[in-house]
Amino acid sequence: MVGFILWLILLAVAWPLALLALLAYPIVWLVVLPFRLVGVSVKGVLELVGAIIRLPARVLRGPKDFRK
Repeated sequence: MVGFILWLILLAVAWPLALLALLAYPIVWLVVLPFRLVGVSVKGVLELVGAIIRLPARVLRGPKDFRK
């Protein structure tokens, strides 16, 4: 919502720039999309490696007591 309000202010101040931003947004989104996908993949791999490293400590800690 804040982005939309900022765009409306830009439209009131400099309408050609606002229209250019409106037309360029899908192109920029398509260019950035592969980087976002790589970021999600790297984050998933790092979380998996962290879980594998912490697994022995979790096993040695034993079962949690849920009666408390």
